[in-house]
Parts: sequence; structure tokens; C-alpha cells
Amino acid sequence: MPAMRFAVAFLVASWASPVESVSVAANPIRKVVTLLQQMQKKVAEEGEKELELYNKYQCWCKTGAKDLAASIESAEAKIGDLTADIKESEENKAKTEEELKQHQADREEAIKAMAEAEAIREKEAAAFAKLSAEHGANAAAMMKAIKALERGMAGGFLQTHAADVLRSMAQSNSDVPSEERQTLLSFLSGSSDYAPQSGQITGILKQMLDEMHAGFADATKTEEEAISAHAQLMDAKTKQKDLASQAIEAKLAKVADLGVSIAEMKNDLGD
Repeated sequence: MPAMRFAVAFLVASWASPVESVSVAANPIRKVVTLLQQMQKKVAEEGEKELELYNKYQCWCKTGAKDLAASIESAEAKIGDLTADIKESEENKAKTEEELKQHQADREEAIKAMAEAEAIREKEAAAFAKLSAEHGANAAAMMKAIKALERGMAGGFLQTHAADVLRSMAQSNSDVPSEERQTLLSFLSGSSDYAPQSGQITGILKQMLDEMHAGFADATKTEEEAISAHAQLMDAKTKQKDLASQAIEAKLAKVADLGVSIAEMKNDLGD
């Protein structure tokens, strides 16, 4: 900067002349002086800018290293956190998938149990319906036989369908003692060995009717208990199925969310 000032002073001094020559050469000298002044100003401005840039660079040298180190440390910490989060999420996802399988198995078990229970109940109901029909027919035949015997109309009864029903029952009923069964079958066959006034057949029929009613009452109680047990089982299994379905829906959503989260974290880790 001093050298330029000296050059300007020298030019001004060397171009100085008497008054008569100044008026002739004034304009060219002024132009040179003005140009040098502009150059001086530009050089000064550029120097200030360079000084400003230098100061900024010096400031960055002091703080940039610290900022860079902090940024690296932060990035390493983030990588560590992401790695840990990914591992935790993957473990959680695997655990949730196992729970999902168990809920699906529970639901399948409930559905299977309900189907088996329905099949058993249908068989039990069919068996009871058959027993009920047989009981009704046998009881009706016995009552007709008893009334006929009490009225002295045994001969007419033996010609009815009720006698055939009673005969079939006597032949197949193993609960009736052998001697009584033979006496009853003898009467139903119209054998002359039967003496109506003895009342033996009437007693046998009444005893058989009472026992049949008692047996049917037990069967009815068993059927009612089976119906109640079936209803309770179906209610419990329906709740199990519904709860399993709800759990399956929730677990599927959780697995999907975890999958998306893991993918995003891996993408961040790659960046």
C-alpha cells in the first residue's frame, strides 16, 4: 500500500509544470490520478474482503474441528442407537410372530372342539329322541295291556298293534327276570297257561312300566345335563375363538408396524 502511494506522488511530481503547460495537460493527468485512486480503493476493498475471509477461516479452524468431532460423535451414537433399536425390534417382531402362531392354534383348537361337540350333541340328541319315541310307544302299549287285563278284555288286546309292541319289548328287554319274561310272552302268545284271575301279568306290566318310567327319567336328566354341558362348552369355546381372533388381528397389525419400523431404521442406518 505505501509503494502505490509513492508511485502516485512521483507521477504527480514528475508531471508538474509551469502554469501555462498545466492548463494544456491537466485533463490527462487528472484521468491518471483518478484511475489510480480507483485502483487504490478497489485494492483496499479487496484487501478488506480477503481479511474478512481470513478471519472467518481462522474462526472455522478454531470451531470447525470441534463441530466436526461433535458431529462424528453424534453420528456414531445414532448408529449405535439405531443398531440397538433394530435388534430390539427384530426380537420383538419374532416374539410377536410366535405369539401370533399360538393364537392361531388356539382359534383352530376352539373351532375343532366346537365342531366335535356339535357332532357329539347331534348323536346324543338323536339317541335320546329314539329312546323317547320307544319309551312313549312301550309305555302306551303297557297301559293299554293293563287296562285290557283289568277290564277282562285280554283276548281283544292280543289282537292289537299294542300287543305286538309289548311282545317285541318283552323279547328284547334283558332287565326283566327270565321267569317273568316267559310268563309275559306266554300271555302275549295267547297260551292257555295264563290264568287271567291271577293278576300276575298285570303286576309284571305295572312293575315294568314303573321301571321304564324311572329309566326314562334318568335318561331325560342325563340328556338335560348333556345339553347344559354342551351349551357351556360352546360358550367357552366361542369366547376362546373370539379372543383368539382379536389377538390375531392385533398381532398381525403389530408385526406389520414392526416390519415397517425395522425397514425405516435400516434405511436410516444405510444413509
